[in-house]
Order: sequence, then C-alpha cells, then structure tokens
Amino acid sequence: MPALRDRLWLWGHERGSHDGLFGLTRTSRITPVEAAQYMGLRNLVMVTFADKPLPPYDQHLIAMRPLHNVVWSIVGDSSSRRHDKQSDLDAVAALAPRFPNLVGVIMDDFFVPPKEGAPPARYDVAAVSRFRETLRRGVAPLDLWVVVYAHQLGWPVREHLAECDVVTFWTWEAKDLVDLERNFSRLEKLSPAPRKMLGCYMWDYGAQRPMPLQSLQRQCETGLKWLEQGRVDGLILLASNLCDLELDTVEWARQWIAGVPG
Repeated sequence: MPALRDRLWLWGHERGSHDGLFGLTRTSRITPVEAAQYMGLRNLVMVTFADKPLPPYDQHLIAMRPLHNVVWSIVGDSSSRRHDKQSDLDAVAALAPRFPNLVGVIMDDFFVPPKEGAPPARYDVAAVSRFRETLRRGVAPLDLWVVVYAHQLGWPVREHLAECDVVTFWTWEAKDLVDLERNFSRLEKLSPAPRKMLGCYMWDYGAQRPMPLQSLQRQCETGLKWLEQGRVDGLILLASNLCDLELDTVEWARQWIAGVPG
C-alpha cells in the first residue's frame, strides 16, 4: 500500500492564472511543478483554466517527469469555453505511452444547473461512457476523474458519476464545511462505486476571501482520517497558484504535509 503522503495531490493551473481573480491581490509566478516541489508533493492534477494551456502538452509533461503521478484535464474549468464543444481527450490520451506517470484525465466544473430536456453536465452520459471506453482501450489505459461539488449532490448526476473511475469532492464555500461529513456521506450513497478524492481549498474561492485556517486544518485532518479508514483514496490541495503568496493556509499545509507518514 502506498505511504500516506504518496496519496496527497496538488491541483495545478498555469502560472499566474488566478492573478486579479477571486479576491486575490498579489501576483503569483510559481509554476505547478515548482509549487509541488515547494509543498513536498509528488502528485499533480493539472487543469486547464480560461482555455490555458493549449495543446500540444508535451513540453509541460516533460517538466513533470519527476512527479510520481499526473492527471491532466480533458475538460477545463467553466471559463474554458472551448471544452463545451470539444474535449482534449485525444490530445491527452495520445501522450500516455510516452509519459508513464500520466495516470488519468479529469473533467473540471463538469456539472451545470439542470434544465428541462438538457443533461446536467457539459457532456451527456453517452459521451462520458465513450470517453471512458477510449481511455481503457489505449496502450496505456487512463482513469477518468470528475469534479463534483457539495451543492450539486441534489442534481441528477448519478448516471454520469457511475461512468467515472474517480470522483473528486469539493465544498465551494468555506462556510459550508460545517456539513462536510454529512455531505460526504451523501456522496457515498449517490456514487458508491468510483474511488473518492477529497478536495481541500487553501483559499475560499467561493467567498473570494482567505480560507479560515481552522477550516483547512479540520478538512485536512478529517481527510487524513478517512484516508486511513479507506473512505477516500487521496486528498487534493488547491491550488498551485497560491503557493508563492505566503498565505497562512499554504504554510500550514506545507508543514502538515511534511508530517504525514511517507
């Protein structure tokens, strides 16, 4: 079984992607690989933000070769509008034979408010099933990951989640972390088969203000307990763009990571 620290991940975006957004006022210049090294993390989830980066991704993945595991987005964040019409599935899957540490792909900001006659997602269930089949039949098979938020648990997403290998679970606003345990139990009932990852924000993106340190501490400590119990497969800290801003949450997380066995 991998050491506990080997099951911790960093969520990465292109350098400077969050500058001037979400209430952040400082400029970030750290790359995802530099941020992973700074935090003492060996695994990276790399996600397109505002349509950046664009394929081909070879040069990015060359820099990521020292990492143990990399998951790359095929559907980026909600501001990556090009992914509303076409995913990056082919561009990413083609790289798997050259990069053995590329272990999966992820669909970010995937679910949308339900509307009558439309799927509650950027792609319908049949498309997601095709994504998974393509990933499985490759020379180097990849897992299909997806993002789901606590506020989406009441949406009709069960069939989509059943087509995924890994569900990453996020609480968009820090104030809602008081219901973390209850909401995670709801996820387990909604989507029992896929493996689970707990997403931990180091900034309160939903409220556009600093994440209360106690909220991050409680979430990380709860996640570590669930990891030891087998309820989750890993924890993901978000995001790389915060790691050179000298936030108290980032510095606490860095010290906490160093103390996790591994």
